[in-house]
Amino acid sequence: MGIAILGAGVMGSTLLSALVRAGHDPHGITVSDKVAERAREVADEHGVQAGEPGEAARAADVLVLAVKPQDMGGLLDEVAAEVHPGALVISIAAGISTGYLESRLPDGVSVVRAMPNTPALVDQGMSVLARGRHCGVEHAASAESLLSTVGAVATLDERHLDAVTALSGSGPAYIFYVVEAMIEAGVLLGLPRVSATELTVQTLFGAASMIRETGQHPTVLREQVSSPGGASVTALRHLDDHKVRAAFVTAIEAAARRSGELSAGG
Repeated sequence: MGIAILGAGVMGSTLLSALVRAGHDPHGITVSDKVAERAREVADEHGVQAGEPGEAARAADVLVLAVKPQDMGGLLDEVAAEVHPGALVISIAAGISTGYLESRLPDGVSVVRAMPNTPALVDQGMSVLARGRHCGVEHAASAESLLSTVGAVATLDERHLDAVTALSGSGPAYIFYVVEAMIEAGVLLGLPRVSATELTVQTLFGAASMIRETGQHPTVLREQVSSPGGASVTALRHLDDHKVRAAFVTAIEAAARRSGELSAGG
């Protein structure tokens, strides 16, 4: 199976690296980028081929469109005529609908829209797939297999992708924001920054692992930490006083609205 990665930025190169680690034949993978030197650097690093977008598309059974949304139109103009009807096209560009892609590609091409997130860099990503009109079960399974090399994969109707973008696509930014605040609080309380960072990161990792492994609702786990009159419940009271929970909900709603605005433009 020939695979073309069109776009050698963070997500494109991350997926490429994962495919090679997962055992895909490097000689069957071609990477391209609008900056040819970047494509050659990534190709040399992973032992794959570098090529022009049209050339890569012509030989590929699976094409991963990993360019910025504003570059998608130009890329499709360049490669559409080279995509054969039995190919699978996976777009990881935020806000680009399957309908838009299908309108620019040959009739019958299978299209999947994917929303990964940056923890894919450490093979702990969350990717959500939405199938286009012509995507059958076999191609959908191929897309899931490919994205599973960088983490967990779920499939939803495309109408949910704005919410997915706001929750998991942008989600790492919210977590990093909270981690920054916790580290700064530790430093303010007199901890060395390296210690505050270690304590915060391990606490985050442990709490996430508890949610996954126990299967208990976060409310139950939170109450287990919050002894009456204790430090945790006092801190939570201050967070509630500052409407932190409501701020997170409204921020994620705003991110979903912005995703919809971006989608409407593509």
